[in-house]
Amino acid sequence: MQPLSIEGTFKTPKITADAGKGLIEISGRSNPENAPEFYKPLLNWVDEYIQNPALHTKVVIAFEHFNTSSSKVVLNIFRRLEVIPGSAINVVVDWHYDAEDEDERETGEYYQKMTSLGFKFTGV
Repeated sequence: MQPLSIEGTFKTPKITADAGKGLIEISGRSNPENAPEFYKPLLNWVDEYIQNPALHTKVVIAFEHFNTSSSKVVLNIFRRLEVIPGSAINVVVDWHYDAEDEDERETGEYYQKMTSLGFKFTGV
């Protein structure tokens, strides 16, 4: 499976996905005009990845800012990863947030409640 790499811009995040490392990283600003279309390559990659996932999967989310439509897509990604057997243990979301912005942490906690994935919170 080929790694996925999308360079970030002022409105869109940097995305890296590497099946061999069991790693998905999304960082930066996520304010695309059409979030479902922007994230489509990652969603397709995740659909392929869950067919033969690594033993452990790490998802790093480090948004500076993200809009509501991006938030819905991120939840969709988490939902897709939940089908991995043992996902509650073997898939960990490393949620990075601005330590001075409680809303960012609360958003991560919301995702944690909405999914069966493991979460680690890192205030930066």
